[in-house]
Amino acid sequence: CSAIDACGSNNGGCSSKAECRRTTPGNRACVCSAGHTGDGIVCLEINPCLVNNGGCDRNAECTQTGPNQAVCNCLKGYSGDGKTCTYISLCSQNNGGCSEFAICNDTELTDRTCTCKPNYIGDGFKCRGNIFQELLRNSNTSRFYFHLEGLSIRDISGPGPFTLFVPHTDVLNSDPRVKDWTAKGVMAQVLRYHVVGCASLLYKDLTAITNITSLQGDLIHISSSQNSLVLNNKAEIVLSDTVGTNGVIHVINQILVP
Repeated sequence: CSAIDACGSNNGGCSSKAECRRTTPGNRACVCSAGHTGDGIVCLEINPCLVNNGGCDRNAECTQTGPNQAVCNCLKGYSGDGKTCTYISLCSQNNGGCSEFAICNDTELTDRTCTCKPNYIGDGFKCRGNIFQELLRNSNTSRFYFHLEGLSIRDISGPGPFTLFVPHTDVLNSDPRVKDWTAKGVMAQVLRYHVVGCASLLYKDLTAITNITSLQGDLIHISSSQNSLVLNNKAEIVLSDTVGTNGVIHVINQILVP
């Protein structure tokens, strides 16, 4: 007589995911393979993600890749190896894309708000201060700023409102009369002739005006020519409506002379 091998046929009736082990003649035990659980007759894959998120961080997604195997991936808005995930602040890099003069606030995992700081205006991505500050920040108008600063003219740093007609930097650098005016001590009056007080006049506002009074005291004449606004029949407004907290800046292509 020979012993009956209970595992000899059809894996002994055990699951295909189980090992059939001979015990005594004619008997066997079914043991689920690694990564599986069950009674040996029925063996199911173990999904580690079902318990404690598979050991992944609570801000990670657990994905089963095989029997009792899984990978951890941090959710959007977080970084790490999946076991540890750290919140990514949009505001932590480059101020979240907001202006340097804005406050960045994280609102959601993939969003943030940009709000201009006090004493600045704008949408948060572009924030402007007073027009005295804005003169310096723009290369087209920075030369006018340095002339004002050199003569200690700080009128336009006040509350305003003001309207400025600023000769382009290239014009101020190339016009030989600037040196003569400076030497004669009249440059301050020339500069003040480019400033209008008590009004923040946008380009559209200027189209309805023919004369305005400058801080220097003399009138500035405004007229239209070939779809452009011209001051004193000579200086054309070439860039307009740079709005600050206390006024507006227009760039002109010639120096106004009182």
